[in-house]
Amino acid sequence: MTKLVVFASGNGSNFEAILQAIENKTLNASVVGLICDKAQAYCLIRAQQHHIPFAVFNRSDYDSKLEMDCAILRQVKAWQADWLILAGYMRLLTSLIITAYPKHIINIHPSLLPKYKGKDALGQALANHETILGVSIHYVDEGMDTGELIAQASFTITPDQDRDSVETTLHQLEHDLYPKVIGQLIKENL
Repeated sequence: MTKLVVFASGNGSNFEAILQAIENKTLNASVVGLICDKAQAYCLIRAQQHHIPFAVFNRSDYDSKLEMDCAILRQVKAWQADWLILAGYMRLLTSLIITAYPKHIINIHPSLLPKYKGKDALGQALANHETILGVSIHYVDEGMDTGELIAQASFTITPDQDRDSVETTLHQLEHDLYPKVIGQLIKENL
């Protein structure tokens, strides 16, 4: 079975959606570990609830970003990961990890890339009065949300919608699309 390691920095709702898809047998894979960079992140509680091993890598514990990525790479190799799945991981990966998993690291981003890269993409889109929003899934490269696009999905909002309702729709779209795309990539690579 294909082994996934998920990377997350916060709530972990996409991590949960992946786990649910596996439990519902709509995604034929297993999550063998969670990498996190924040010791208080809620995704760690989700990992514990699902009995998923996790490792926390605090940047301040390492002399350099490269040293931290060396430690992360050792951990994902120990878990024998086939794919690295970024799900709200708020750090760029160095070429060390990217070259170790060519075309096997993907990320989900809450905008229709190439628009609104980086942090708070939804806030950026709303500030620009966008009415068509969406999510993008892309391969990870060394840039910020610059990797080759794999899939996108969009939805339309009305000017009177508040951020909370927009986020609810956005998360529903992410939680539906990400496990499907992961499953398709696994099938294509078998």
